Amino acid sequence: MSNIPTDTPEDDDHGYDGPSKSQVKREMLALQELGKQLVELSPDQLKQLPLAEKLHDAVRLAQRTTSREGRRRQIHYVGKLMREADADAIRQQLDIWKNGSREQTRAMHRLEALRDLLLTDDDALTGLLNEYPGADIQRLRTLIREGRKEAKANALLQPGQDPQRKHYRALFQALKSLNDSESQ
Repeated sequence: MSNIPTDTPEDDDHGYDGPSKSQVKREMLALQELGKQLVELSPDQLKQLPLAEKLHDAVRLAQRTTSREGRRRQIHYVGKLMREADADAIRQQLDIWKNGSREQTRAMHRLEALRDLLLTDDDALTGLLNEYPGADIQRLRTLIREGRKEAKANALLQPGQDPQRKHYRALFQALKSLNDSESQ
């Protein structure tokens, strides 16, 4: 009988419960990619992000670096500094800038529907004025009237001709400014 130790399940994984080497590398590459996105931002956008001063300075230096290899090394350094940054908060803000928030999208769709309703229904203006008593009624009536003329002219266009949308867009902007002034 020999005293050879038998393998136990604990010995199979060598007692290591952390992420694999590949997973660590994927995370580092993701942070480096996020760092590249930061380098593409404007200075005003950078100021709005929760960045440590050291990371902010490194990003600004990468933006100013013109040589290809120097820029690559600086972006790599930014990726290294990203390990200590709040990457989730940064990603969330970048996503909002890229795609807009869901609330903004819903508000835009609501304004578009209101514009379309105003162009087709005379009673919709009364409802709008009840909701926004300080609205410039003359300007809205003018935009609605011109938008309706525009829509009639666009209906008569031949295929391939570009429709006019000047008053259609102006009405949307007027509704947007009404909505923005009300929410402040």
